[in-house]
Amino acid sequence: MSAFDPRTVIAKRIAQELQDGQIVNLGIGIPTLVTSYIEGKDVYLQSENGLLGMGPPPSENQIDADLISAGKEPVTITKDASFFSSADSFAMIRGGHIDVAVLGILQVNRFGEIANWSVPGQPILGVGGAMDLVVGAKKVIAAATFFTKDGDPKIVESLTYPRSGIRRIEMLVTEYAVFEFEDEKVIVKELLGDLTIEQLQDRLKIQLDMGVKL
Repeated sequence: MSAFDPRTVIAKRIAQELQDGQIVNLGIGIPTLVTSYIEGKDVYLQSENGLLGMGPPPSENQIDADLISAGKEPVTITKDASFFSSADSFAMIRGGHIDVAVLGILQVNRFGEIANWSVPGQPILGVGGAMDLVVGAKKVIAAATFFTKDGDPKIVESLTYPRSGIRRIEMLVTEYAVFEFEDEKVIVKELLGDLTIEQLQDRLKIQLDMGVKL
């Protein structure tokens, strides 16, 4: 692993946002890494396949084929974990009982609307819990690298992929900066990497608000 691992930077920063007593749902991809960096906090991780009390990833000799996340990745459980049906799990989500949802994204526009479940022309299994989490969680944090594999920024003026809902996210954490979305503005709250605000702005076609903590 290189000294600078974008996914690790993002996961560690998101872990800092979580607070004692919160019920948190971690989406597929980068969000699943957050479990490794929640230290000293009583956070309850929920998985929409029916688990509350998800622990960090297991070591090779701890893997239990019956313990998996919604993304079919092996997980551990905490001592106070509980299991329930998928119907009950989505009742928790739709009923507003999830404090924070951490979701991977493909794009986010300047309003904070996200696209995270479908790429036109690519085979997909379905939207999964994305739309329910966007609507049902009290706070939504997006986790994504700043650029796509083609070098295009994921913050865009208008979404070109199907959006996940009309709900606007509160925060986007990338390897270079933390962004918030307020009053149709994209606000740089914190710099994390080696790019300046000017360099970030140069790569985007939308205006950034310079509310950064230096």
